[in-house]
Amino acid sequence: MMHAAGVAYLESGQGGVPLVCLHGIGGKAESFRPQLDGLGSQSHILSWDMPGYGGSEPVSPVDFEILSGKLGQFLQVKGFDRVHLVGHSIGGMIALDYALRSPERVSSLILIATTSAFGGRDPEFKDRFLEQRLGALEAGGSMRQAAEQLVPEIVGLSASSAVIDEATAWMADVPVDAYRAILECLVTFDRRDDILNIDCPACLIAGGEDRTAPARTMERMATRMRDAEFHVIEKAGHLVNVEEPGQTNRIISEFLRKRFSNG
Repeated sequence: MMHAAGVAYLESGQGGVPLVCLHGIGGKAESFRPQLDGLGSQSHILSWDMPGYGGSEPVSPVDFEILSGKLGQFLQVKGFDRVHLVGHSIGGMIALDYALRSPERVSSLILIATTSAFGGRDPEFKDRFLEQRLGALEAGGSMRQAAEQLVPEIVGLSASSAVIDEATAWMADVPVDAYRAILECLVTFDRRDDILNIDCPACLIAGGEDRTAPARTMERMATRMRDAEFHVIEKAGHLVNVEEPGQTNRIISEFLRKRFSNG
């Protein structure tokens, strides 16, 4: 694990415009291990621990402006003029937010199991979501107990026990305070109208069995973006890049090959 600008990260490969991977709420830098290992031979790829996670310093307040700012600091310290942002779930939201704030720094967006706005327009949906995600903790449970309850519910029917165990371990390592804060941040996200202004190429990858960021939602999102392609991996749930790493890596590689001669 390496560190820059208060951010802990993993890194693989070298040369070309780097891919910077941003994990989801229950993840960590290691959540993109299949991409670090599978794409590192052909691309320069990094994966961060989100602020407050793993070895990364926390930020306050936890909101998308601050998280995007921290991402910008990290990229600047690393000396990256432009990057391909690869975001899963809330990581995809951070990627979108950063691309809207700093379009000159983003060559492309690769968005996995994410949406342009949290939930529906009904405010009660937010309350139900937070109650569901925090229920085990509010009842006095641990992050491991919360993870053991949640992870099997968000993966696809074909997810292996190894994937479930690994994802459960990642989520169990998330500090409780960081988990609460990022959930409160998540439910504020709404870039539904702003994505019309994103003009860099985008590759959207959905899981056919994902109930958290449904494929139909991501497909609609792709149609509203200026230059986006949409892919669905039928047997994957929400943890698309871990459940089906081979298909995910092929889609990413082909997207970069078609759109960027130097990757």
